[in-house]
Order: sequence, then structure tokens, then C-alpha cells
Amino acid sequence: MPDSATTLDAAAPPERAAPKFVHGSTARHVVVMTATASLGLMAIFVVDLLNLFYIARLGDTVLTAAVGYASTILFVTTSICIGLMIATGALCSRALGAGDRPLARRLAASSIFWMFAVTMAVALVSLPLIRPMLAALGAMGRTLDVAATYLTIATPTVPVMGLGMAFAGVLRSVGDARRAMYVTLSGAVVAAVLDPLLILFLGWGVPGAAVVLVFSRLVVAYVGYRGAVRLHDLVARPTLAAARADAPAIAAIAGPAVLANLATPVAAGYMTAVLSPFGDAAIAANAVMGRLVPVCFGAVFALSGAVGPILGQNLGAGRLDRVRRTLTDSFLLVTAYVVAVWVVLALARHGVVAVFGITDRGAAALVEFFCLFVAGSWVFHGLLFVANAAFNNLGFPLTSTGFNWGKATLGTVPFAMAGAAWWGAEGALAGQGVGAVLFGLAAVRAAYRAVGRLAVGD
Repeated sequence: MPDSATTLDAAAPPERAAPKFVHGSTARHVVVMTATASLGLMAIFVVDLLNLFYIARLGDTVLTAAVGYASTILFVTTSICIGLMIATGALCSRALGAGDRPLARRLAASSIFWMFAVTMAVALVSLPLIRPMLAALGAMGRTLDVAATYLTIATPTVPVMGLGMAFAGVLRSVGDARRAMYVTLSGAVVAAVLDPLLILFLGWGVPGAAVVLVFSRLVVAYVGYRGAVRLHDLVARPTLAAARADAPAIAAIAGPAVLANLATPVAAGYMTAVLSPFGDAAIAANAVMGRLVPVCFGAVFALSGAVGPILGQNLGAGRLDRVRRTLTDSFLLVTAYVVAVWVVLALARHGVVAVFGITDRGAAALVEFFCLFVAGSWVFHGLLFVANAAFNNLGFPLTSTGFNWGKATLGTVPFAMAGAAWWGAEGALAGQGVGAVLFGLAAVRAAYRAVGRLAVGD
């Protein structure tokens, strides 16, 4: 076995595994992996959506706003987990593409070790900072108290969520899209059963929603362990020596990926701060939009993760022609999907307001404006996500970091500030959409240039 995980060739002939994605239609691989990953990933967001739906049924705008503030903080921890999961999938898929299953098992174990260590540190650091972070976002009074209670219950289970996502990344790297879907789908089933029971029937309200999130994460981690470890046997026994040796290879991808993913919640936090002067109604509307985006555009998030193993295996096998084709198929799929969902949201905008029981006219107008106009900007968010998946899996993780932080800062702050100053809350949302257009188009061009550099050996 090699001393460093940065080398994909072992000294002795490795045990051969059959890479799934280096043969057959790349378009079919993209569609199948995205479809199953979408169901699984959207299941995570459905948990949040169900929480908000039942909280909204209580008819208290303060409670809805509190969950919105809390979710902005939780988005940060989720983004850290996603960045580490990207490294797990990228390294394991490359090793499998090169036919080195022992190395893939070792990398999986080391990645999971570091996932747990990092997320445990994040949870411990976050707990005493919950109230200051919420206050920085603009939460005050009872809204701040309720949001702090929610986060105090949910934050200790961040490492559990991280383990579940790491196991899902391992399953995707080997091409078992169905079981990777089961990992997160199981969490949604738990939420669907427990949410009405704890929030409404037992009357626990927001604390009940947090307790449901805890149970959901525990189930997700268990189902992931069963698939990746017990069924596929694709995770070796973790050792401190291997974790240390593999740390540079993991950090080379995970570090930039985590930084890139943190840009999204930072931008979301900025938007929350921009909207907070418009009152709890605007924050409540923003909370609804924050739940609509991942559920409606879950395939966009899923595609950026699902395409990674396809790119990784073909890169490991030296099939750059299939890498380029996969990239093109992914861009086409994300564009078609977002346009279709945008049309549905525009037509159903009044129904969305009714379903969430939004009675404040200003909040309702903001949600309808999002459905009718701003949702279309997700075409360009999607293009950026796919391009970032290419950067992370093809050896250009810093490029992904640059684009994500560019969009979160230059592509968000000036446009949202100008929009809010000229046209209020609706203008802030529209300004953020304009920034996404610019950075999405630039990322597409950069992704093809990255593949071209690999082809000429640069």
C-alpha cells in the first residue's frame, strides 16, 4: 500500500474493481446519478421544509423568522460537511477509476476520520457563539431566544450529519446511486412522521422541530454506515497513521471545497442582514424562499455532487474526451431542469403563499416576486455549481473557491445593496440574481478551459 494517498498506483498490483462510469453513455450516467442523488439530497431539505411548514401552521411570524435565522447558521455547518464530502467522493472515485480498491478503502476511512474530527470541532466552537451569531444576523428579542433554543438542540449533532454525508459520498464514488439516495431519504421519512407529532400534536413547537432534526440525522448516519461499510466494505478500519498520511491529499481538495461552500451561507447571511431592516415579515418570507430553493432546485445541488464521481473515474482512467462530454451533458441538463421548475413556480406562486399560510401582504409579495422572476437566475447558479464540481474533481479546487467567493462578494454585495436602496426587498433579491448571471457564465468558460489544460498536459 502506498505511503501517501496522493499516488494512485500501488507498488504491488492492486485489487481490480470495475469502474462503472468509464464506459457507456455519459448522458445516461449524468441523468441516473442526478435523479437518484436529487431524491436523496432533496430529502435533507424536505426535513427543513417540513419543519418550517408545521412551524408556519402555528401562525406566529416570530417563530417562522426564528427558524429562518437558525437555518442560516445551520447552513454554514452543512456547507462544511458538503466540502469534506466532496473530497471523499473525489479521492475514492479516482482510486476506483484507476482500479485500486485498497487505496479507495483507505482514503474513505481517512476522509471519514477527518470529517468527524472537523465537524466535532465546529460544533464545540459554535455552541457558545450561538447568540452572538444570531444577533449579528439581526435577530432580536423573542426571535433571538427561539432561534437560540433551536440551534442549541441541533448543533451537537453536526458530527452525526457529517458522518452520514461522508458515507453517502463513498456510495456515490462507487456508483451505488440508489443506496446513496436511501441515506438521506431515510431522514425525510423520519421527519415526515415525527414533525406533526412533536410540533403540533405534542405542542413542542420550535424545540420539537429541532428534536426531529436530531433523530433524522441519527438515522441518516446509520443507513449510510450500513451501505458503505457493511454492504460494500468500502471503508477500511481508520488508523491515526493512515489519517495523518492521507491528510495532505484530503486537505488539498477539502480545504478549497469547504472554503468554496462556505461562500454560499455567507452570501445567505448577508442577504438575511440586508432584509432584516424590512422587518420579521421579510425574514419570514426569506425563510420560506430558503426552503423552496433546495427543494425545488434540489437537482441542481445534486447534479454538482453526482457528476463528481463520473468526472473522477474518467479522469483516473485517462478518458478526457468523456470528461468534456460529461461536462456538456451536465450543463444542458441543469439548464433544462431549472427552466422547467421556474415555469412551475411562476404559475404556482399564489398557491405557494397559501400553502405556507403567509398572511402579511409584504411577505406574500416578496415570495411571489421570487417565484415569478428571481427563480430564473438559478439557471446560472446551476451552471456555477456544475463548473465547481469539475474544478474540484479535476484538480483545480482553488478555482472553485475563487468563483464561489467572487459570487458571494462581488456578485452579491454591491448588486443587493443597490437593489435594496432603489427597490426595497424585491430589489435586493433581483440584485443577487444579476450577480449569479455574470459568475455563472464566466464559470462555464473556465470549466472548459480547465479540461483543455488537462488535455495538453499543462
